[in-house]
Amino acid sequence: MLLEGKKAAIFGVANQRSIAYGIASAFKREGAQLCFSYLGDALKKRVEPISAELGGDFTFPCDVASDEDIARAAELVAEKWGKLDILVHSVAFANRDDLTGRFLDTSRDGFRLAMDISAYSLVAMARAFEPLLNPGASILCMTYYGAQKVITNYNVMGVAKAALEASVRYLAKDFGPADIRVNAISAGPIRTLAASGIGDFHQIGNIFSSRAPKGRLVTIEEVGNTAAFLASDYASGITGECVFVDNGFNSVAI
Repeated sequence: MLLEGKKAAIFGVANQRSIAYGIASAFKREGAQLCFSYLGDALKKRVEPISAELGGDFTFPCDVASDEDIARAAELVAEKWGKLDILVHSVAFANRDDLTGRFLDTSRDGFRLAMDISAYSLVAMARAFEPLLNPGASILCMTYYGAQKVITNYNVMGVAKAALEASVRYLAKDFGPADIRVNAISAGPIRTLAASGIGDFHQIGNIFSSRAPKGRLVTIEEVGNTAAFLASDYASGITGECVFVDNGFNSVAI
């Protein structure tokens, strides 16, 4: 098994259709020990059954907009496990009003919120968990093609994801001497709870399916399998990268 003996902390599981769930399932299949974060009681009620289903060791609360919460999460993981091998950041948020219409109309507060939750939180998490990460550890985050090309209604989230991808490269440089890798997965559109907040998301999916070489949407299982590879020792030479799992959509001009 690719991840036998490795410990993985996963941030961002919302339900069994979320990308983070697909990643956690693949990690479990490949032998990793798991723990999960949740935000608030509503998500706790969803995450705890998923943790039980996947044999998670424990769950913990964490608001990634709070440095104090992130620090407490790192302290808890250290108390439970001591060290960590995999850190998964599958967290993003923007106001619904900023995911429709013109990007030009994004408010200052909306821009700040999207950047904080969707991009800066990776930096904050990486810093807090740095003392726990074993040599050979892997940090993974989720991005989307809207960071590199304009996707209708993706708007401020595209800008936040661009910042996230740049952060991956800079973090990879910082962590490299410690033999810790940092990579992003750019997944094609998937009908998740998060995606439902994007205006006319079904049209994005239809365009994707019609133009992608494989002619269909990707699945959370496909993203999970890629994450398992990137988190494994087989990917020891890969860092600072944005790996596309989009059935080839990004490679097609028209």
